[in-house]
Amino acid sequence: MLDPRKLKLLVDVARTGTIAGAALHADITASAASQQLSALERQAGCPLLERSGRSVRLTAAGHTLVTHATRVLTEIEAAEEALRDIAGLRDGQLRIATFASAAEPFTVPALAAFRRTHPGLDVSLTELEPELALPSLAAGSLDLAVTHQYPHLPEPDLRGLRQVLLRREKLLLAVGPRARPPLDGPVRLGDFARTAWASTTPSTGFQAVTEGICRAAGFEPDIAFRADSYPMLLSLVAADFAVALVPQSAADRRCAISFHDIAEPAHLVRDIYATVRTGDRSPATDSMVRHLSRQLGG
Repeated sequence: MLDPRKLKLLVDVARTGTIAGAALHADITASAASQQLSALERQAGCPLLERSGRSVRLTAAGHTLVTHATRVLTEIEAAEEALRDIAGLRDGQLRIATFASAAEPFTVPALAAFRRTHPGLDVSLTELEPELALPSLAAGSLDLAVTHQYPHLPEPDLRGLRQVLLRREKLLLAVGPRARPPLDGPVRLGDFARTAWASTTPSTGFQAVTEGICRAAGFEPDIAFRADSYPMLLSLVAADFAVALVPQSAADRRCAISFHDIAEPAHLVRDIYATVRTGDRSPATDSMVRHLSRQLGG
């Protein structure tokens, strides 16, 4: 049987035009490469190369073997990749981070489905906002982060990272019973310039979102109430202390709150991503991205 490693040397000779070039690609000496090619000729039972000083040329048999060897090596690489994929989902680990409001609705259910499908993998989940998750992901201490991006904020540093869009959802204005506008249609944020606002604490990204969007609407919001969770924000709104911006998925229709589309500024959305390292093509992360996408109906 012909040795695949020697076949690879012959293919590289055809590609580079020299034994030295093939040796360099295989990380061996030119002498060792020449010996292995001579052994391949003995296995083949006929000359494969015509040597003349430092130059080398393939014989007719050599050209024929290179054609077949290229197909054989491609199939071997595909088989090895398939085996790596299988092995990658039988053991190993998957370290995930998610922002708080994405955990219960879809990240945890997606992770549970992933674990049922791949019970041999060790999984971990950490609650982190994107401004902390992205540097950890880039540094290699996470494998996947569920992140979000809002309008009117600077683009995050995504060097070495790639993103898969999972969902785009509208931002809504949550208004309490007494502050409820006369009509239930879209509202202009400028109409609430003199109203108290509720937002997150300054250590979280959504603080900057509220301020940035209100400034785009032409006013500086009076953020009199702060909370770290959407349920707390909505409780403040329901008690008529303030109005608040919330993503569509956080709108609790059971509350005594009206949720309004925003006419101005227009196109206010929250994009939710599965973010991984650019060079990470592991089957585990790819599978988790698919589970997240299915959970969100993508």
